Amino acid sequence: MSFGSDPLLDKVNLQIEAGERVCLVGRNGTGKSTLMKILAAEIMPDSGRLLRGEGVKIARLTQEIPQTLKDTVYDVVVSGLGDLLDLLARYHAATVALAHDHDEAALNELTAVSEEIEIAGAWQVQQRVDLVMNRLKLDSEVPVATLSGGLKRRVLLARALVAGPDLLLLDEPTNHLDIEAIVWLEEFLLSSSQTLFFVTHDRELLKKLATRIVDLEDGKVTSWPGDYANYLRRKAEMLHAEEQQQERFDKKLAREEAWIRKGIKARRTRNEGRVKALMEMRSERSQRREKIGQVQMEISRAGTSGKLVTVCEKATFAYAEKPIIKNLTTTILKGDKIGIIGPNGAGKTTLLKLILGELQPTSGTVKLGTNLEVVYFDQQREQLDEERSVFDNLGDGNDTIEINGHRRHLIGYLKDFLFTPDRARSPVKILSGGERNRLLLARLFSRPANILILDEPTNDLDIETLELLEELLADYKGTLLLVSHDREFINNVVTSTLAFAGDGVIEDFAGGYDDWLQQSSGVQVSVKSEIVAGTKSEKIVKPRSNRPRKLSFKEQAEIEKLPLILENLEQEQQKIYDDMADPGFYQSADNQVAAAKKRLAEIEKELEGLYARWEELEEIRENRGN
Repeated sequence: MSFGSDPLLDKVNLQIEAGERVCLVGRNGTGKSTLMKILAAEIMPDSGRLLRGEGVKIARLTQEIPQTLKDTVYDVVVSGLGDLLDLLARYHAATVALAHDHDEAALNELTAVSEEIEIAGAWQVQQRVDLVMNRLKLDSEVPVATLSGGLKRRVLLARALVAGPDLLLLDEPTNHLDIEAIVWLEEFLLSSSQTLFFVTHDRELLKKLATRIVDLEDGKVTSWPGDYANYLRRKAEMLHAEEQQQERFDKKLAREEAWIRKGIKARRTRNEGRVKALMEMRSERSQRREKIGQVQMEISRAGTSGKLVTVCEKATFAYAEKPIIKNLTTTILKGDKIGIIGPNGAGKTTLLKLILGELQPTSGTVKLGTNLEVVYFDQQREQLDEERSVFDNLGDGNDTIEINGHRRHLIGYLKDFLFTPDRARSPVKILSGGERNRLLLARLFSRPANILILDEPTNDLDIETLELLEELLADYKGTLLLVSHDREFINNVVTSTLAFAGDGVIEDFAGGYDDWLQQSSGVQVSVKSEIVAGTKSEKIVKPRSNRPRKLSFKEQAEIEKLPLILENLEQEQQKIYDDMADPGFYQSADNQVAAAKKRLAEIEKELEGLYARWEELEEIRENRGN
């Protein structure tokens, strides 16, 4: 299949067996969605054949949302059920009518259609419809046209899941799903015997579901049986061998080119074979596709913010007397990387606005620090002008941009984010989801900031770009607030987590998603109520009297030891930062890199707890002195 000079798919051979769960991986724009359309017989290839078993039924979840969705949620969800559609539609209509009117006609219709469903053996299908809609939190009677883009995607996902096809094609199924829905989707697909062919950037989903990895690159498909870890290892070995082979080929070609230029009488019979071989080598070299480069991301740095970014004391925010956030008490310090976890609609965006001072609390207080410069990654990409070009969206009329004191031409800067000059002059409306994400990141990272707000930055990004973004954020010296449903991304980036626990209550946890799971099922321990760095943990008890007290002997010894403990921790922290600044550090064993990042997160948390404890002891001493 070709849409330009180079084929998007070049003589692809692929076979899918019943019961397989195949994950298709590849960079944005390599043709993953096109291959899925061919498998679904929605488009036909320019050449080659598509062979399917007799009677095979296929359902596909698309990245694009059709503009023709006008019925209710229930009608769209059951629209892929074929012969059972009329029966289930009648059953649903009778149920709704009986709930509203309680008349005899509705009861008779419900009885009659129930008998027909029994005869057709369709009760399991109805149960699957109810289960999927309930788990995806869909209101059956709402017109689909009135829903947001994210909810429309949920409706389309539900339609694909309930259809019970022989082959289920899912293109980024976790986009716009919260963590609870993603975990349920994993379990649902694992428990079914459905043959699955899917594209995802969610590495946790990939690891749990895939029985085979199919890699699409340079128009070619390679198949890797086994899990994701096996694919990564064997792919790295293959790329290394390929690089060595190309290096040997290029050296031989250079020698032959030098030989032909020396003017040797190549027409002699004994040299004609060598000349012919050279022509073939030239042809082979011209057909080689160069590897797509890596995204080169750099965040434009602003001046340093104050030590305290935000302090919330029993902050509550309510809409129409309904609390969205209730009694939030937390302190955000410079350099914190905080993940925000919660169901869709829980109030994560409201929380961000409250923390940044864009919303005033209904009760309680929110105090902001000094010198805060914020950039915001919007989940809905509303900061991009669809009609303007990529170039104009970034430059706003300028040809150059300044990044950390260096002037750069926009075309060169956009190349770092894998936009060719032609693509840079294209309107935003023709870009894929992944390209839009890269453009928004390029736009935001060009603006000086010491606070990054990222709302679902991982949607539509390919895994390689996702991992580069992780490394960038791990090394970021500013403050990060991250809303994401990508569990591994949260684990690899954040140092603490704010999790919505229901009824407006937000709980504060150390670590990422896995730590939240572990801590939320056990006893909660507040870092600020502990004495870290080797001393015994004890609960801080407020004095019952308003009379100032003096430091106890134990507290006096503690406050004298704290400066040395803090100094040692900060030295260890600086050493890790220095190690991580060396590119060679990332060529070491994976467990060494992971251990360094984990230790860095632990140190940051320890420092936060120790500084809070020091301030508390100093306040006791000052009050006693006054």
